[in-house]
Amino acid sequence: MELREEEVREILRQVYDPELGFNIVDLGLVYEIRVEPERLYIRMTLTTPGCPMHDTIAGGVRRALMAHAGNREIEVDVVWEPRWSPDFMSREAKEQLGII
Repeated sequence: MELREEEVREILRQVYDPELGFNIVDLGLVYEIRVEPERLYIRMTLTTPGCPMHDTIAGGVRRALMAHAGNREIEVDVVWEPRWSPDFMSREAKEQLGII
């Protein structure tokens, strides 16, 4: 199954941070997407270390990608560097959350 990075990014827009009510892509939580023959690799962060939604959000990423992964493994790597900042958010997210 042919899958491109931009398609994966669009699929990940379906995954929301339940505390902020916004998708993880526009929140700037997704740092890297790699579509490889054997796996889909997502490197991402959360808004704060120790976030109680860690398993919920990472699980949401896996569930969103399962129907599109084919035979690929789905690897979700939650990292804390670089530390997330509201600067990473899309303009739309900043506007809707009242940051700008």
